[in-house]
Amino acid sequence: MTRPHPYHLPPRQCARRPWWRERGSASIQMVLLMPALFSVMFLGMQAALHYHARTIAIAAAQEGARTAGAQDGTTGAGVAAAAGYVTDTGGDSLTHPTVTGTRSATTASVTVRGVALSVIPGWQPTITQSATVPVERITG
Repeated sequence: MTRPHPYHLPPRQCARRPWWRERGSASIQMVLLMPALFSVMFLGMQAALHYHARTIAIAAAQEGARTAGAQDGTTGAGVAAAAGYVTDTGGDSLTHPTVTGTRSATTASVTVRGVALSVIPGWQPTITQSATVPVERITG
C-alpha cells in the first residue's frame, strides 16, 4: 500500500510546495536583504551625524557673530567665541574646525567650517555654516 501525500493530493496537483522542500530559502533571503537593510541603517545614521555637525556649526557661528557684533566686540573675540563653542560642544562630531570672521561698521559675520563624523569609509562630508548680525551701536 502506498503512503498518502501530505496534502492528500497527488504531487502533480499540489498547488503549494511543502515547507520541507524549501530548505535554504531563508538563507538566500537573508543574503539578499541584509546588505540592503544595513545600507539603509548606515545612511540614516550618516544623515543624523551630518545634521548634528551642521547644528553645532551654525550654533557656533551664531555665538561668534553675536560676540563680534556686540557694541565693544571685535572680530577676534567673535572668532574665539565660535572656536570655543565648537571645542566645548563639538567633540568628534565636527572635526578640523576653522573659524573666520569679518566685522564692518554695520554687520559682523562668522563662518565655521569643519568635517562631520562619518560612518561611511573614505567619505568626509564638509560642513560650512555662517551667521551675520547687525553691529550694536549707540544712535542718537
